[in-house]
Amino acid sequence: MTELRKPSVREPLEDRATRGRPVLLATLGVPFDPDGLSFALDAAVESGRPLVVANVVRLEPLPMSVLLGFDRLEPPALADALIEPARLAHSLGVEVERLRVRSPRPVSALVELVDEIGPGIVVFGPDRERLSRRLYRKAAAKLSEHAPCLVWLAS
Repeated sequence: MTELRKPSVREPLEDRATRGRPVLLATLGVPFDPDGLSFALDAAVESGRPLVVANVVRLEPLPMSVLLGFDRLEPPALADALIEPARLAHSLGVEVERLRVRSPRPVSALVELVDEIGPGIVVFGPDRERLSRRLYRKAAAKLSEHAPCLVWLAS
C-alpha cells in the first residue's frame, strides 16, 4: 500500500521571520523625526503590516500626581504631533495601534516593548533636536544590541 504525503513546501527564511510582524515607530516623549515617520509609513504600507506608534516616557516618582492622573497630561502641541502619524497611517489604510508606555527607565522599557511586540522593523525616530544626545545614543545602542529585528535610526 502506498502512502500519500503532502509535499513539504519551505518558505524562504525572510518570509517566515517577518510574517505578521508589525512596524514599530517609537519615540521617547518628543515628536517624530519627519524622515523616520516617512520611513515607517512607507514600510507599513508597502509590506501590508500594521503600524504600532509608541511613545515611551519617563514616569516621575510623584505618587500624588499618579493618584490624581496628572502624570497622563501632555502639552497639546506634543499630543497633536504624536497622534498625527496614526491619523496619516489610518488614512492610507494601515491598521494602527497607539501605545504610551510610562516607566522610570524609558530606554529599558522600550527594549522590553520591542521584545513583547516582536516587530519586523523598529523605526526609532525621535526628533533629534528635542531629545538629548546622551539619551538618544543610549537608546540607539540598546536597541541595536538587543532588538531581534532591523532597527532604523534617525541620522
